[in-house]
Amino acid sequence: MLTPKKPKMFKRYKNLSGDSKVAWYEIAKDAMTIRFTDCSVYRYTNQSADPGNISKMKSLAIAGKGLGTFIDANVKDRFLRKIR
Repeated sequence: MLTPKKPKMFKRYKNLSGDSKVAWYEIAKDAMTIRFTDCSVYRYTNQSADPGNISKMKSLAIAGKGLGTFIDANVKDRFLRKIR
C-alpha cells in the first residue's frame, strides 16, 4: 500500500535578485509565514499587516523577487507573531 506524500508547507523563495533575506515562504488563505535566511520565522496575517499587504506579499513570493524589500518597507513589525 502506498503512503500518500505529505504536502510541502514551505516553498523555497526563488530569490531572483540574489540578495534577499527571505529563504522560504508559506501561503495561507489570509496569511503568510516567512522564514528568513537567519532562520527566524514570522507569521503575517490580514489582521496584523492589512489584506492589501498580504496580497502583495503573495504575488511577490510567487514571482520570486521583491518580497524582502517589501517586508522591510511596509510590514516589517506588523507580524502576528514570531514563531522562531
